[in-house]
This record gives sequence, structure tokens and C-alpha cells, in this order.
Amino acid sequence: MKLLEQNIRDAAEQVAEDNGFFLIDITLRGSEKNRVIEVFIDGENYISAENCAKVGRELSPRIQSGSLIDSVFRLEVSSPGVDRPLKFLKQFPKHLDKTFEVSYNQNSEPKKIFGKLIAIEGDNLSFSVKNDVLIVNFNDIIKAKVQISFS
Repeated sequence: MKLLEQNIRDAAEQVAEDNGFFLIDITLRGSEKNRVIEVFIDGENYISAENCAKVGRELSPRIQSGSLIDSVFRLEVSSPGVDRPLKFLKQFPKHLDKTFEVSYNQNSEPKKIFGKLIAIEGDNLSFSVKNDVLIVNFNDIIKAKVQISFS
């Protein structure tokens, strides 16, 4: 299963990059005879349903022609939902001025904040937290999720 997953990951990563996106993650579920492949892509701008469909149309034949799966499979390509943490620094710029829940390490001690992302300089992310500015290095982040706002 690990080799299958890695081969699909490699193919998905290439197709995503060819279309100007980047691979966030893949998930394989179901049985060998009825496999479901979930591919999550993102980009520096927002991802549309058409973007996901295009990546899916290009990825599906690669999976089939590469003999990666010998049985029936269903391929689902989507962007990560708001419930998924951001994994890569290049996901943050499009979320400037949005509120985050961030868990991070500070001097080997875990911390958690809720703050608005106000700037990105190199690997440093600046958050406005209770009338103060907190700078967190991306490499110190354990988990960062955009908070849903209904205003």
C-alpha cells in the first residue's frame, strides 16, 4: 500500500504542478476492489471546481495507464476545506487579514493563539493578537487553521 500511495502521490504532485497548483495531501480509502482516491490541491490563489476537475481529468489516465491500480477506483480532487490546517508557507498569503488559531512552539514549549494574520516576511508570520503583534516563524508552527467568520 505504501508504494501504491507514493506512486499516486508522485503522479498527483506532477499533475498539480503542471497546472500551477501544489499537492497538499492524498488519502486512499475503500477496498482493493473499490478504491477511493482523494487528492487535495491548493494554489497561491483560490482553487475553483473547474481547476479541480481539470486536475482530475489529467490525473485519472495517469493512474490507469501507469497500472497503479488494477481495479475500479473513484478519484476525487478538491481543495482543502476550511477545517484542514494549512501545511505549507505558500498557503498563507491568500489568507492575509483572516483570523487564525495557531499552535506553535516557543522555546520548546507549546503555545496557542487566536490572531489576525497581518504580514508575512520570509518565514515569519505576523499576527495581531489583543492589540499586540506576535511574530511566529513558520517552522515553529504545529498547526494553523483559518477561523470561519460570518461577518
